[in-house]
Amino acid sequence: MSTASFKISAFGDEIATALVDQLAVMQLLQIGYLELRGAWGKNVLTLSDGEAQQLQQACANHGIAVSAIGSPIGKSPLSAPIEEEVANLERAIAIGHIVGTQRIRIFSFYPPDKSTNHHYDQHVDETVERLSRLAEVAQAAGVQLLLENESHIVGDTIERCHALLTKVNNPALVFAWDPANFVQVMGTRITERGWDQLGPYTGYVHIKDASAADRSVRPAGQGDGQVELLLAHLRDAGYQGFLALEPHLAVAGHSSGFSGPDGMKVAVEALRGLMQAQGCLEEKPR
Repeated sequence: MSTASFKISAFGDEIATALVDQLAVMQLLQIGYLELRGAWGKNVLTLSDGEAQQLQQACANHGIAVSAIGSPIGKSPLSAPIEEEVANLERAIAIGHIVGTQRIRIFSFYPPDKSTNHHYDQHVDETVERLSRLAEVAQAAGVQLLLENESHIVGDTIERCHALLTKVNNPALVFAWDPANFVQVMGTRITERGWDQLGPYTGYVHIKDASAADRSVRPAGQGDGQVELLLAHLRDAGYQGFLALEPHLAVAGHSSGFSGPDGMKVAVEALRGLMQAQGCLEEKPR
């Protein structure tokens, strides 16, 4: 019998700008965890301590916990001073302490030329140095970094994500698997091609799907991301963690997205349908 259990989280700013509206919809949909990327129209890193405390109290009042800080750290040029991102990480860590999470989503930096990814391999070692610095800061603070794959950054393909994770080789850095982002870069059969390399490093999962034909974002199971197969692998591996809904069903931007209340309802119903089909147990907050 599988020991796996899955907690469903959601990017609240995909639902609404106002925090109270985010939490009300999540409560209605029985989503017990918030991935905090933005509230009140502000990016998470720009929240004051007082705003973070207000957010934490509002979440507690709705019976919702924060699963991770959805920071933009690493969505910056390789040429920018690393100290800028270290400062951002330190701020994310401080906000995480206030809202009650030790997980922080990060990225793997923009190369100088983003017109094609054919030359991205030459930037792997430099990226490893930068990620290693961030991982050292995280490890010292007792927090975990979630490295997400995405287009136009060094960690855009299965092979480069694997190279970054193995070369950094720090338990404070794990992989945040995003099926749609892989589809938009690599096409089809993503889970088949990537699980053996990235499965052992996967500590968090973003749930959105995409069509390889037109790169459009879809609900889970309605694209080429092989989300159902990913869930099956996670189940068999005894995964104990989050499935964070980032549906992008109304707006799919590179820095953020939006789905609205109805879009989030579609997204969570699609995910729960796939979970049920694969015998994946949803662990809801007490």
